[in-house]
Amino acid sequence: MSFSSSHIKPFFSKHRIKFLIAFVLLLGYYFSLPKNLFSSPTSTIIESTEGHLIGAKIAADGQWRFPPTNSVPERFEICITYFEDECFRYHPGFNPISIVKALYQNSLNGEVKRGGSTLTQQVIRLSRKGKSRTYTEKIIELILATRAELRYSKKELLALYASNAPFGGNVVGLEAAAWRYFGRSAQELSWAETASLAVLPNAPSLIYPGKRQERLRLKRDRLLKKLWQHEMIDSLTYALSMQEMLPQKPYPLPQYASHALERLHQNHPGEKVQTTLNAYFQQQTNRIVKQHWQRLQQNQIHNAAVLVMDVHTREILVYVGNTPTSKEHQKDVDIISKPRSTGSILKPILYAAMLDAGELLPGTLVADVPTSIAGYTPKNFDNSFDGAVTAKRALSRSLNIPAVRMLQSFGLDRFHYTLKQLDLKDVTYGKDHYGLSLILGGAESNLWDLCKTYAAFSGTINHFNTSSSQYFSNEFREPRLVKQSDTQEKIFGVSQKEKVFFDAGSLYLTYESLKEVNRPQGEENWEFFDSSKQIAWKTGTSYGFRDAWAIGSTKDFVVGVWVGNADGEGRPGLIGLEAAAPILFDVFDLLPASDWFDAPFDALSEVEVCAKSGYRASTICPNKVKQDIPVSGLKTSPCPYHSLVHLDATGEYQVDSSCEDTANMVHTPWFTLPPLIAFYYEKSHPDYRALPPFKVTCKQSPENQLRFITPKANTKLALPKDFDESKTEFVAKITHPSSTERVFWYLNERYVTTTSSIHEMSFKPSLGKHSITVVDETGSSETVAFEIVE
Repeated sequence: MSFSSSHIKPFFSKHRIKFLIAFVLLLGYYFSLPKNLFSSPTSTIIESTEGHLIGAKIAADGQWRFPPTNSVPERFEICITYFEDECFRYHPGFNPISIVKALYQNSLNGEVKRGGSTLTQQVIRLSRKGKSRTYTEKIIELILATRAELRYSKKELLALYASNAPFGGNVVGLEAAAWRYFGRSAQELSWAETASLAVLPNAPSLIYPGKRQERLRLKRDRLLKKLWQHEMIDSLTYALSMQEMLPQKPYPLPQYASHALERLHQNHPGEKVQTTLNAYFQQQTNRIVKQHWQRLQQNQIHNAAVLVMDVHTREILVYVGNTPTSKEHQKDVDIISKPRSTGSILKPILYAAMLDAGELLPGTLVADVPTSIAGYTPKNFDNSFDGAVTAKRALSRSLNIPAVRMLQSFGLDRFHYTLKQLDLKDVTYGKDHYGLSLILGGAESNLWDLCKTYAAFSGTINHFNTSSSQYFSNEFREPRLVKQSDTQEKIFGVSQKEKVFFDAGSLYLTYESLKEVNRPQGEENWEFFDSSKQIAWKTGTSYGFRDAWAIGSTKDFVVGVWVGNADGEGRPGLIGLEAAAPILFDVFDLLPASDWFDAPFDALSEVEVCAKSGYRASTICPNKVKQDIPVSGLKTSPCPYHSLVHLDATGEYQVDSSCEDTANMVHTPWFTLPPLIAFYYEKSHPDYRALPPFKVTCKQSPENQLRFITPKANTKLALPKDFDESKTEFVAKITHPSSTERVFWYLNERYVTTTSSIHEMSFKPSLGKHSITVVDETGSSETVAFEIVE
């Protein structure tokens, strides 16, 4: 018998109400299951680059609930199915036999004693937030379970269960339970440990580690016996598993990088994040920081931070945001991202900028004398003066006065622009706000940005040598704390001939200078070891001893250290060399050894420089040495300190044609420094020879070389008080080219004294304006005006 369309239409017309009801029911069944079964907040989890758990933050609802996983360890899969649902692999979401058994047992007892739920039904019940266990609710669970079976695979359902099952207390999910109760991942648990966890969700409020141990043991052992009987485990494994101890109390979760965790939580809340951190380096650096903190806190120095970066990938290997101090001393503050006074840590940037601009050579002499510029009077850390010092030595010794004078020469606006281009984010004010103090800690920066800058310098040198003298467009990129698999081009951009900021030659020579920085105690003899001990590094100490910095780089790694107090309190002894540098070198000792940077020969040029002045040698420089300089250094000026001097035959006097026959003159190159510079320079350079005096018969008048050291012109001075509250004496000093000639001193145009050899005068001036005049035996004179104030 066949049906034609003429038969079908009347059939549907007759039963259209039933079809409509069936369609609505099917539609309701299809949409009955929520798109996302679970929406509870999860913990933020960070793993090391090797996949080890190194930090976890509890979920917003106070539960230890790890982000859901897509896989379940095989042992747990076996244990949970044998304990909860042996037919899990075959049923459509419910097990009729189990339901009949449950109904029969419950009817005998007059109450619900047995549920008969499958694992799929339990997933549905967990997603419905544990509604009351009524028969109506059971029917709803059964319907939703069959729908879940249509949407998810058996593996996915097991994963949903393992991620959301309760394991007692505030522990939710298998992975959180494994770490809380056994201190390791679920993948690493034994059969006995896995069985212990498999039985917990059955009654998590009644049985959990540390409570009702015997009931927990009975359930675990019953499951282990079942596994043995079904040949899931052999007899030896069964026997050994029965002897294993139960967990007694929850373990604290690993917190090896708590500040990195907080940083990542801002952008990845409730996620599992694989970081770039190296678990071993992170834990060992934590230990180093703790050891130094125990020493530093005796001087009431409570906080420190360390950042370690891989130069080749810009990945953060170590992130220690603070010491394990107390909440009172702000242990939770992440110092790495906080702006702090830079001290001298920016000096290498200025040095590299001047080399790159062709305004300086490494051996160029820079003045180191008492200096006052527009009322700003910088001082060296030890309050001494060298007169003149090579630029590279000034950098390695971190001398303040040469740095300020170099900044003035380079230009405050140019250097400020350079720092902004380097993206030092905490340099937020205009150049006039900082003034020349910008180079001595007037500005603020943070450990992240400073390490990023040093890593970019190191990377520039490395890449120049490995890419046929090319630069990379994204060399000065942000460091990475989250693991990514990128190509070199994606990380550093495209190669190009043009430099990004500084050329490789200037950076290499900057590092050559930084290699010579004086090491802290215990590291003084580094040069007697192999090249692995060569580190380009710099310290910094802020005004008032509030911040101590140390940043160093090798070919492979950058290490940055900050030490101080989070509240900004200064302490004696809180200086870079003593507080931060020892941590720096302990961390470098932890890292793999690195060779020194290869010289970027295509960015360097070998020239002759004057051995005395460090400038490019002029034709009259008597002693010349060959030296590598940046290519841009070819435009620097020749030596200004050598001049051709005309002497008599004895060499004791300068002469000219008015007093000596030109045929008898001896023409000699002479190294001559300006008087004020020479005054200090000759104290540490006994071989320095001042110009001989002119013969008295010569008509040429020598240049007036009287110069005041103190006081400076038009300065205001406040005299300190002595122990008896009386004003201390003031000492005026001058320089004079002759050590034998007498100098006559006048205070406010009244004669006071005469000096020879050492030209100094001490007196107690009254409040108000004064002037001092000095006159030598040749008639040369100099006057300075100043004011004494309270």
